[in-house]
Amino acid sequence: MDKLSIKNILKFISITEIALSVFFLLPVLTGYIYHENANNFLIFDIVCLILSVSIFYTLRNHKVNLTIKEGILSVNLVWILLGFMGAFPLVIYTNVDLSSGFFEAISGFTTTGATVYSDIESLPKMVLMLRSLTHWLGGMGIIVLGVGLFSLINPSGSLALFKAESTGIRTEKLTPKIKDTALRLWGVYALITLLDIIALKLEGMSLFDAINHAFATISTGGFSTKNASLGYFNDNSIIIWTTTFFMLISGINFLAHLRFFYNDMSGYESEEVVWYIKIFIFLSTALSLIHYFDTTDSLYFSLTHGFFTISSILTTTGFVTLNYEHWGHFAVAVVFIAMFIGGNTGSTAGGMKVVRYIVLFKSLIIEIKKILYPNAMFNLFLNGSKVKENVLSATAGFFILFVASNAFLTLYLYARGYDALTSVSAAIACVGNIGPGFGGVSPVDNYSFFSWYDKIILAIFMIVGRLEFYTVVLLFTKSFWKKF
Repeated sequence: MDKLSIKNILKFISITEIALSVFFLLPVLTGYIYHENANNFLIFDIVCLILSVSIFYTLRNHKVNLTIKEGILSVNLVWILLGFMGAFPLVIYTNVDLSSGFFEAISGFTTTGATVYSDIESLPKMVLMLRSLTHWLGGMGIIVLGVGLFSLINPSGSLALFKAESTGIRTEKLTPKIKDTALRLWGVYALITLLDIIALKLEGMSLFDAINHAFATISTGGFSTKNASLGYFNDNSIIIWTTTFFMLISGINFLAHLRFFYNDMSGYESEEVVWYIKIFIFLSTALSLIHYFDTTDSLYFSLTHGFFTISSILTTTGFVTLNYEHWGHFAVAVVFIAMFIGGNTGSTAGGMKVVRYIVLFKSLIIEIKKILYPNAMFNLFLNGSKVKENVLSATAGFFILFVASNAFLTLYLYARGYDALTSVSAAIACVGNIGPGFGGVSPVDNYSFFSWYDKIILAIFMIVGRLEFYTVVLLFTKSFWKKF
């Protein structure tokens, strides 16, 4: 790797870490508000800020022109740094080891929501705020934030980073400059978060709980301030339904929300959104009826928790109100289906994404037609536009990587001695950035029982899932490093 590439990468990382250090002042402030000893946290944050500013100042006259390779490498390096930067305050204030702190931080930033803590309510308020903040920053993408801020200083190379971080089968932008799109997306993201905070506060949550749960909801993360997660608020069904709604809209492409503010409803009319809503209604209704007929609970109670559970799992948020593992095998099967689907591309949700299933299903139909009509010509259309061959091959490749990653992690965990259900569901929950699963990682359990190296492996696969495979897999190819 030449000096130019190193300078390009370091300058981007420095501005991203500066932004992160500024945001980290929020949990520090929270500590002081609640009379906690936040001095060590503040010192740590100041040291990180000084180091980042020093690097940026040293490279202040360096004009950056990031290539796609440099963008991909920058993305991967930033996510590793995020893990360590988020881990140290946890190690200092909660007595967990570095591997557990790294796992928790990566789980936060990737919006997975898997935790190593069994007693959440005993944690300092500043730590709870830190966990929720990692969700909120990771939700829309710390890299997209970096692109927006970095572009204000030097616009070169921004699209390379946006492509490396953004999810979905293609990259869209609504404004001529990518920084404008990134910053406006963050504006919409912040506005929806604020609306959720206000709603939760008016419905009875404390301001602290409202902020934390809104951060975790809009980011589809799932960290709660309560041991029982949203189940703590089961006596207030309005809070449950409000969270269900905000999780659902957070699983929709945020470009659709951005278009809405331009009086353009076309984003909500896309095939992906339509199928996403259909799948949500179908699975929610099925789970609700299963719960209703197998228990003595009322229909309203069953609908409340059935719709909440599917919204939480489908969007990979991971909040829980009841232990759905006790609802019977049919209910578990329905939840498993939701785990494999995910939300929309361009949303904060993880998973396979609905649009990829649409493309794969349409490809399958075309292949069947080709067998019946070998001389006919068929094209695949999505939202009225022809899908290019490279998109089809990339989608098929993604599906293979998704299945292979889950299979590899499942076999690794099973070989380590964990039972089959725990191994399978922990793999899906981490790769899909969901959080809770079944068996040892059920909604009422946590990931603390894994060994330190298992936690590192699981955290790495969270990053792999968050960056949607290609961005990480490319690092292990010779051609990627050839020109460095």
